[in-house]
Amino acid sequence: MWPENLVYALTQVVHNFGAAAVLGGAVFVLWPAFKLEDGRTFAWLILFAWGAQIASGGLFGLTSLYYYGKTPDLSSIAMAALAIKVIAAIAGFLLAAFYLVRGREWDRVRVQRTFRALAALGATALTAAAFLRWFS
Repeated sequence: MWPENLVYALTQVVHNFGAAAVLGGAVFVLWPAFKLEDGRTFAWLILFAWGAQIASGGLFGLTSLYYYGKTPDLSSIAMAALAIKVIAAIAGFLLAAFYLVRGREWDRVRVQRTFRALAALGATALTAAAFLRWFS
């Protein structure tokens, strides 16, 4: 059981740091002392963090398939939470990417709304993670 636990633990480390960066990066940009014009650096961080969330989330399932031949048996609540996490991750990734492509043209209000949405998506994913964990 040692190798799969190591894989799960290392995957969880990536997943946890990704979650922290997704929410923390967006909240930091919204902090009153921060200049929104400098948000592009954090948008890159958030984009990569959402990518890490998506990749590590998939790796959890692949690890189960590899070591046990099946994915975890999830309750209906856990499946709903997983679906919410996946939707939030894809939406967050796409929103961060869209901001990086088009955000230079946006006014301060639109940039602020974007980072509020990114923070909300991060908080949603973290909340769903708790339900996924405890209702699995």
